[in-house]
Amino acid sequence: MNLESLYTNYKEEFLYGRYVTNTHIEPLLERYKNCFEVSEQGKSVLGKPVYSVIAGTGKTKIFIWSQMHGNESTTTKAVFDFLSFLKSDNDFAKTLKDNFTFFILPIVNPDGAVAYTRVNANGVDLNRDSVNLSQLESRILRKCFEDFKPDYCYNMHDQRTIFGVGDVPTPATVSFLAPSFNDARDVNETRQKAINVIAAINETLQLYIPGQVGRFDDSFNINCIGDMFQSLGVPTVLFEAGHYAGDYEREFTRKFIFFALLAGFNAIHENVIVVNKSVDYFNIPQNKIVFYDIMYKKVKINYENKEKITNFASQYREVLFDNSVIFQAIISEIGNLDGVHGHAEFDCNGEEFHGPDGSKMPKIEEKADFSIGKDRKFVNGQEV
Repeated sequence: MNLESLYTNYKEEFLYGRYVTNTHIEPLLERYKNCFEVSEQGKSVLGKPVYSVIAGTGKTKIFIWSQMHGNESTTTKAVFDFLSFLKSDNDFAKTLKDNFTFFILPIVNPDGAVAYTRVNANGVDLNRDSVNLSQLESRILRKCFEDFKPDYCYNMHDQRTIFGVGDVPTPATVSFLAPSFNDARDVNETRQKAINVIAAINETLQLYIPGQVGRFDDSFNINCIGDMFQSLGVPTVLFEAGHYAGDYEREFTRKFIFFALLAGFNAIHENVIVVNKSVDYFNIPQNKIVFYDIMYKKVKINYENKEKITNFASQYREVLFDNSVIFQAIISEIGNLDGVHGHAEFDCNGEEFHGPDGSKMPKIEEKADFSIGKDRKFVNGQEV
């Protein structure tokens, strides 16, 4: 199976960038009504539809949901890439439709998607609401789960650029988790199935992004939806779409999520996940916070009338502006910054920092607009 070719042929070009809302997916859903069952499962706090797509007629049932955090849209794009593939006459697409039934909620949190926020319109993190079910969107998700009675759950998310794979300066482009079902983090039959699916996916992804697959922390929290569903006896796989070098729009990362979806479904179909892959799973390096977006090294600052050579870093803040997301570099840390890295790094060669107000020291939480020495100017964190 040539995954690169499949992605090139079936990528849903209508979706692009970080800002994805109901407005963006509704034309696609209208188009998909001819081949899939498209429905409205309920309304959000602000009355926006929570849509579902059911595809395939097979025995094995897969429940997939994305964008329960409104500002995490990469997996939504990948889900539509998958649907674009699934509606084709490709032989593997036909095999999947014959053997699986996919129940997909593309955007669980449509209000958060519009506002580009993690939380819903009531300010609640839906991924901490699996016990209380205090929100309309949480109750819709739970009802779909209970009515569909899936064999597997795919919980789709984005993760921040701060995460790397282990201690090496390599971004965690894609990360996974087979959530715990108890405080002891035991492995029972349910969790084992999720572990085996992830191990199979990782084996495929290593061919494309070697060393860039991470394993998310498995501390148990029953308020999290994945932990809840795992505890209810349904194998659940958490997807985290992360950073790929230079890919702040997450267009490369969506491709690897698409690869992961197909690889996982193929492993389930071929029944290769019956083999215990715990060793392979736990050998996937755990995510660690080891990155800033940009680091500036060996810069001269003046602190309390004392000159010092140090480092500082900036982090992009994602800001919704005119229905698109812009990346605003903000100075976030000053110091030795041992053990951390920048996705981009600049050697300042001991030259002096000059702020826009004439200051000789970076200021935390200010925009990363400054000069280094006499000739180097930086705007929004980057040298111009």
